[in-house]
This record gives sequence, structure tokens and C-alpha cells, in this order.
Amino acid sequence: MSLATPPLHGRSYLAGALGATWALFLGLALIMIAHGLQSTLLGVRAGLEGFDETVTGFVMAGYYVGFLAGSWATPRMVKRVGHVRVFAAVASAASVAVLAHSLLVEPISWTAIRILTGFCVAALFIVAESWLNDRSTNETRGQVLSIYMIVVMVGMAAGQYLLLLSDPGGFELFILVSVLLSVSLVPMLLSASPAPTFEAPRTVSLGFLYTSSPLAVVGSALLGVSQGAVLGMSAVYATAAGLTGGDIAIFVSVIFLGGVLLQFPIGRLSDRFDRRTVITLVTLAAAGFAAAAWWLGAQDRWLLFAVTGLFGATCMSLYALVLSHANDHLQPDQMVAASATLYLVYSAGGILGPPLAGAAMGALGSGGFFAVIAVLQLAIGLFALYRMTRRAAVPLDEQGEFVALAQGTTTIATAMAADEYIEAQAHGQVEAAQAGPGTAPGSGIGGSAA
Repeated sequence: MSLATPPLHGRSYLAGALGATWALFLGLALIMIAHGLQSTLLGVRAGLEGFDETVTGFVMAGYYVGFLAGSWATPRMVKRVGHVRVFAAVASAASVAVLAHSLLVEPISWTAIRILTGFCVAALFIVAESWLNDRSTNETRGQVLSIYMIVVMVGMAAGQYLLLLSDPGGFELFILVSVLLSVSLVPMLLSASPAPTFEAPRTVSLGFLYTSSPLAVVGSALLGVSQGAVLGMSAVYATAAGLTGGDIAIFVSVIFLGGVLLQFPIGRLSDRFDRRTVITLVTLAAAGFAAAAWWLGAQDRWLLFAVTGLFGATCMSLYALVLSHANDHLQPDQMVAASATLYLVYSAGGILGPPLAGAAMGALGSGGFFAVIAVLQLAIGLFALYRMTRRAAVPLDEQGEFVALAQGTTTIATAMAADEYIEAQAHGQVEAAQAGPGTAPGSGIGGSAA
């Protein structure tokens, strides 16, 4: 994916794609702002209500259970009634569900509501991503995916600051989340763009994928656990550590903003070196930053924010690296189906993350949050080192280009990323053939892999 300014015809292609999807991006931004606020609000409110950290972990895991179920069921719903109806139905259901949190304040009810919310958010993502996929071309897919990642991550970060508008112990912020979700319907339903033809990505067997790339499977599973803990329990940690109000908003938001700022530079490095080396270094760096945050606690909050931002920058870049590494070992006709399977492995891991982090916090205090994440990141790095002793690296001129990908997306987005990877790889091979013998194909985000 190139960060360089596209040529005029590329800009016109992108303008056409954005013209067809602006309503979707606007609606998605509102959804992500609401989603970011809701996740943090529940973590803070759970602490105010005296929920045990382990119990809160199981409550937050309900979201990932629902998300996985929604990823499976939504394609069937869309085929029956269409994109717009599914979008309207699940956005309305999510809008109502969030209000129930303020009426039924106890763990079992919250868990059930979180399952429903996860189902609805998965459906919203699938509708949005399939629409984007339909409106994207080979020339624009990379740029559209980049904008999509920025909208998702920045929207989640921006939602944190709405926590300052009212008391988390009241009901007003739940109403605000509901309003944002309801308003997100307006640009979508008023859009004149026709609904796309929908086809859910196929999957391949887990055994085939593990044989092709053990690091991709193990890395995705452990990343799911790690990032599930981060996304589900960061606000719970911040509350338990003694942060309040604006400090909680800053703490959570820097995780997402770090992922936006460094994902492209890290991806460029992975195009220029053995991707396993980059995965190892990034995971070990993430483990180190998590360990530093564990040691710091809230004794120096600004230093904690800085370290947490660096942790987010490394941790939130890893899934796209793992997906690109998997594609390096697959044939083009296998990549889309493999990416869908890899996503399901990642999502299943996400279910385990919040309960594991909650149990660690119960046993070790608030610092258990970063302790368990540091161990998980370290495990990925050590496994990557082990795999480097078992198989030779893919030659750099056979690696495709890294494609950025937002966290929490679905099989549709991973399929889009696989398509973009295939297109970038094919483009690089054509350029190499045109340049003549002895010239490596273009690699990296913005230039050659020399």
C-alpha cells in the first residue's frame, strides 16, 4: 500500500470510490465513536458498581462471543433481506441494548447485553465492509482500506473523550451512545448508492493454514487473547489504578492513536526485512512496554500515557503483520479464504482475553492487566524466534506489500486486505519484468525494497 501521493488518475479513482461510500464512512465514524464511549463507560461503571475484576472480565468477554456469532450469522441475514435492512435493524437493536445497561445493573444482565451488542457491531462491520469492498477497485482498494482503518481507530479514540460530558455513574452517557448509534442510520439510509452484491468469504481448514504458516495461526490466537484483553479491560484497569475522568480517556485513546501512527512505518519495515524478524521485534517491544507500564502503574500518569501509547503502537500493528506473513506462504487463490480462517482464530482468542486479564487483576492487583499482556506478547515473540530456526525466510522479492488493517474488523476486511496484497504483489512482479533482469520488484509501502 503506497503512502506516496497517487497519480492524477489514482486520485480520481479514489474520489469516485469516496463519492460512493462517504455516507458509509460517516455512519461508521459515528458508530465507532459510540462504540469507543460505550466500552470505556462500561469498564468505568463496573468499577463504580463494585464488580469484581474477574466478573467484569467475563462481562466484557460477552462482546466477543456476540461478535463471533454475528460474523457467522450476518452473511445469511444479508442474503435474505439485504444490506440496508440489516444495517437498520442491528443499529436499532444496539441502540436499545445500550440503554438496558443503565436499567439492569448486574453482571448476568450486562453479559447478555454485551453478547447482543457484539452481535450487532459485527453485523454493522460486515455491512460496512462489504459495501466498501463492492465500491473499491484494484486502483482504490488500498487507499479505501487505509481510510477505513483511520476512521475505525480514530473514532474509537475520539469516543473516549465523550466520557467527560457527564457522570459515568448516571444514565446520560448511555443515552448519548444510543443517540449516536441511531443517528448513524441517517447517512446510510439516505444514501442514493445501490446496495452491493454480497458474497461472504470462504474459509480453509485450520490444519491447512497451520501447515502453511504455524506462526500465523499461533500468533493470531495469542494476539486475539492479548488484544481482547486490551480492548475489553483497559478502562477497567485505568479505574482500578486510580485514574479518573480525562485521565481514563487519555489512557485508552493513546492505545488506538499509537496503532494509527506507527502501523504504516512498521509495515514498511516488514516489506524490507524478513517479516518474522519484524514480528519478533515488535512483539518483544510490546512486551517490554507492557512490562514498563506494569512497573509504572499510575505513579507518573504522563509517563504511563507515553508508555501505553508506545505499547498501542506496537501491539495494534501486529495482526496486519501476521496476516501479511501468512499471505507470504500462500498461493493467490488461497489467500482470501485463509484470511477469513485466520480472523476466526483471532476472534476466538478475543473471547479469552478479558476473563484472563480480569483473573490476573484479581490475583495481582491492577498491574495484573499489563502483566498478562506482557507474557502473551513475549510468547508470540519467542514462538516467532523458534519458527525462524525451522524454516528459511521468504525471499524479499517474493514478499508482497504490507496492507494496514484495523483491529476488530471482520472477515470481509481481511478478505479485502488479501485482495490488496495479491494486487500489490502482481503489480510489483509486472514492474520487475518491465525493468528487466537483475531488478527486484518494488516492495515496501512507499518505495522499493532495495
